[in-house]
Amino acid sequence: MPAPKVLAIVLAGGEGKRLMPLTAARAKPAVPFGGTYRLVDFALSNLVNSRYLHIVVLTQYKSHSMDRHIARTWRMSPLLGNYVAPVPAQQRRGKHWYLGSADAIYQTVNIIEDENPDIVVIVGADHVYRMDFSQMVDSHIASGADFTVAGIRQPIELADQFGVIDTDKERPGFIKAFLEKPTEPEGLPDSPHEVLASMGNYVASVGPLLEALKADAESATSKHDMGGDIVPHFVEQGTCGFYDFVDNDVPGSTDRDRNYWRDVGTMDSYYDAHMDLIAVQPVFNVYNHQWPLHQGLITEPPAKFIHSEEGRLGHAADSIVSPGVIVSGATVTGSVLSPGVRLHSWSTVSDSVLLDDVVINRHAQVHRAILDKNVIIEEGARVGIDRVSDLERGFTVTESGITVVPKGTVVTA
Repeated sequence: MPAPKVLAIVLAGGEGKRLMPLTAARAKPAVPFGGTYRLVDFALSNLVNSRYLHIVVLTQYKSHSMDRHIARTWRMSPLLGNYVAPVPAQQRRGKHWYLGSADAIYQTVNIIEDENPDIVVIVGADHVYRMDFSQMVDSHIASGADFTVAGIRQPIELADQFGVIDTDKERPGFIKAFLEKPTEPEGLPDSPHEVLASMGNYVASVGPLLEALKADAESATSKHDMGGDIVPHFVEQGTCGFYDFVDNDVPGSTDRDRNYWRDVGTMDSYYDAHMDLIAVQPVFNVYNHQWPLHQGLITEPPAKFIHSEEGRLGHAADSIVSPGVIVSGATVTGSVLSPGVRLHSWSTVSDSVLLDDVVINRHAQVHRAILDKNVIIEEGARVGIDRVSDLERGFTVTESGITVVPKGTVVTA
């Protein structure tokens, strides 16, 4: 049989309130990650590596930096008809912006109709993971389902952050019930402390999808959400399939990072995902060249380490150091340094994430902190050392004690 024609839709309009202040000036999928990436790069890399090269990215909230990133980075060959196209909200189906993820797709039905695919792959843009979507598409077609949800096991205490899947024992591969962010879920029979959570990735046959979106748009009681409304619609019809992420076999995966998936919806999870990158044996390995993570051309010069005298040794250990970084007589441990970061003599950075063009001046100290772009830590200043002081200066401090400094802030001693 000929391969199905596939259109991929990336939902990238999220506001990301729980990632404030990193989302004060950018959409959640545009938040930088891992030194040289943005969160949207993981979804796009997975789709491109799956050989799905017709991709639209639906944007809405503060999308300028993401639109610019896609325009600069994700250029496909027009000769072959491939594309990654950002599509802003256009009020095509009424005088309102996107009312939810399902409404976002419904308002861009013209793109689906113009492309005329057999299958639509719908993915979120704010998760860190590797996935071969062609395997999920194959499973969807083989099952005969109209709509398929990808799922992964998660701790039961996190159930209220996800849609929770109850599989049908009598019909393996299909969903019996779908609970949106339940507060008192039941654990799995073989693992009472876990639930099956929706990854926010879907595969749909185009005809049933368009019918469901139209019916949802006409419903006065719907919240127009993919997880809250469209998935339950197909569950009620008995045509909603389930794809277990554990069955996804990505080339180059290690036993340690196979089936890694992280929802970076909070500052603590965003920080933890960075720490996963820098372990000696990474929990998530960005160095898998068989399934590359694309981030575009970086024009910065190589990283540089200077000064080697006693007490003034420029070095970094257990860290990721991006191009353009200069470590001048400073000490870095357990951290991620993004392009253009400058660290001056006798400063220390530990267990932290520094985004682009951060400057750490002499004798400054940064510990367990996230510094947004263009932050300047002046000589002798300290961040992440004294929680009370950080809060008094208006910085965000998470429950686990991570201090977050907003973009462009100058921190004085």
